Amino acid sequence: MNIMRQLELEHMKASIPDFGIGDTVDVHYMIREGDKERVQLFSGTVIAFQGSGTKRSATVRRLVAGEGVERTFPLHSPRVADIVVKDRGIVRRAKLFYLREREGKATRLKPNLGKSRGPRSGAGSGRSDNAAPTPAAE
Repeated sequence: MNIMRQLELEHMKASIPDFGIGDTVDVHYMIREGDKERVQLFSGTVIAFQGSGTKRSATVRRLVAGEGVERTFPLHSPRVADIVVKDRGIVRRAKLFYLREREGKATRLKPNLGKSRGPRSGAGSGRSDNAAPTPAAE
């Protein structure tokens, strides 16, 4: 196995929920204020994914007092305490940057009512704790 891939697998989080573009998520992020740390909640719609492996990150957008706020969260960072999927949305493109020009009800997406799709957040594409090691080819 490639040494870089092996190092990435060691540092990846074991449990990242399956979420994708258009889903509404709550990201619990550890922030530091002075000498204290606390968990801050950032709730919004996932508009993009970037990177792969341990460098995988998601951009989340929400509206605060009529202004759009976007934040990019590295998924395998120790600062990301938890990601909770609140709602699933149906989209037909990989990046939802067109939501930046929209406001109000125009930013709503169609809800996904029980239709299942494959892994979308990179969950299942790397490390799994219960998988048996594969025998080496001889």
